[in-house]
Amino acid sequence: MKLRYSMTSPYVRKVVVTAAEKGLSDKIKLVPTNTRDANSGLEKDNPLGKVPALITDDGESLYDSPVICEYLDGQAKGRRLIPARGPKRFKVLKLQALGDGMLDAAVAVMMEKRFRPPEKLHQPDIDRQMGKITNGLDALDAMIAAKELGRAPTIGSIAVGCALGYLDFRFPDLKWRRGRPKLTRWFKGFAKRPSMAGSEPKDA
Repeated sequence: MKLRYSMTSPYVRKVVVTAAEKGLSDKIKLVPTNTRDANSGLEKDNPLGKVPALITDDGESLYDSPVICEYLDGQAKGRRLIPARGPKRFKVLKLQALGDGMLDAAVAVMMEKRFRPPEKLHQPDIDRQMGKITNGLDALDAMIAAKELGRAPTIGSIAVGCALGYLDFRFPDLKWRRGRPKLTRWFKGFAKRPSMAGSEPKDA
């Protein structure tokens, strides 16, 4: 398998962590891809021009991260990261949606600030996206208090872990840990997993 990737992408990190948790890392060749390079050929593997994109051994292209992670989850034996059916499945998928939604908001803010001159920033939109992140953090802290978020890896906890890691990477001034001791403790433990520690994002 081949994975088109950028290690600054939190969505790619989800896939990398999932592959590691399933013991598939050595079966995937990483293909560094610049999404802004018109000559990268990325659009042949993902017409949306986004990473991650996985090319299977059969030559099929898969995108985006939820689809790729579910595919990888079914490629190896052992404990499933996404339960096959029932309430547990939807609980895990809901948690993934929360983590991914926080990432969507964070990436939108980062892109706005990176590619627009300061005088053209639209602060109400930025505030709205940051509000989504704050609401997500508060919801996660409450989930831990209700024991709805455990330490065992699922696609939900992986998505949340990658979202929190991305906030540390791109928004250090947010100080999301303040007032959220339960979530802080959870992430401190989860971030020590080899799959997480070995995939921390780095600027090129």
